[in-house]
Amino acid sequence: MADPLATLLTERLGCRLPVIQTAMGWIATPGLVIASSEAGAFGFLAGAVMQPAELEAAILSVKQGTRQPFGVNFHMFQPGAVEIVEIILKHRDQVRAVSFGRGPDAKMIGRFKDAGILCVPTVGAVKHAQKMVQLGVDMVTVQGGEGGGHTGSVASTILLPQVLDAVKVPVIAAGGFGDGRGLAAALAFGAVGIAMGTRFLMTRESPIPDLTKARYVKAGTDDILVSTKVDGLPQRMIKNALLNRIERSTGLGIWRRAVESGLAMKRQTGASFGELFKAAKGMTSHGGLTLPQAMMAASAPMLIQKAVVEGDPDRGLMATGLVAGRLDDLPGCADLLAGIERDARARIAALSSSSTTGV
Repeated sequence: MADPLATLLTERLGCRLPVIQTAMGWIATPGLVIASSEAGAFGFLAGAVMQPAELEAAILSVKQGTRQPFGVNFHMFQPGAVEIVEIILKHRDQVRAVSFGRGPDAKMIGRFKDAGILCVPTVGAVKHAQKMVQLGVDMVTVQGGEGGGHTGSVASTILLPQVLDAVKVPVIAAGGFGDGRGLAAALAFGAVGIAMGTRFLMTRESPIPDLTKARYVKAGTDDILVSTKVDGLPQRMIKNALLNRIERSTGLGIWRRAVESGLAMKRQTGASFGELFKAAKGMTSHGGLTLPQAMMAASAPMLIQKAVVEGDPDRGLMATGLVAGRLDDLPGCADLLAGIERDARARIAALSSSSTTGV
């Protein structure tokens, strides 16, 4: 009998289990990518928050830590995007895939495909999945409304079958997944695997400081909400002092925060005001954002960095999937994936047994 966990995802990405570790900014660092890849998942490096030289150093670090294939996340409107594309292509010997939301055009996707690098964008709507397929991508990750960070309003159990019916490429399920039951359910829907962010964030190898990790462990589902005040688009976050202030802020307060965050990003990345404005402008043409929304979207990551890098969970933002509300531990990646594999196989075997016995 064929192995139910050997899917098109494992075949094409070269991983042992049909599980993707998503590219969370400042969290999907080389250490986490190495740990998840060695444990059997397919890890994505968070290149969208890196400058070109920083990304190449991170890629080299992953290559030194594991011989497993891995992926890189980026978007075409970040400073240095053109150089980043060349760096990814240069390391095509081990970089098996790229992921993106605001991504490259058909010509750029063709360059990746010619180099043997698979394009696996993340989408949150049927029309976006269809558009990506038209551009020539190899697979799509479908994130339901339960997902962390920017999110839509359609739950995974509705969006996933909609996309499966609408496109002819392999589909990966994301948004609310964190265990073997979820993997078995996604495969039953017809997906080729699952993608998890929050579950990998809540592991021992996740680089976020212990104080912030403790907030994730403590959070219940009632402590997690979707806000439109951060940059004008829905984002799922854990409630804290900063988010409460943002929720009460006026239009002027939002602009002041955007300017402050933009200045912080300029200091950290070395990007010019022109580059930051160009990045924001690119988001308006691709993602349907207004310029104020795009400017805040370009700078909002600095607020997340405050919590997940500096370890200040009250003065930073903590993006999260709703699944954090039912997770209460911080396992190592090896134990996490062993448990997911064990539970998924048990669930699938139980279903198979029930069908053959007529129960």
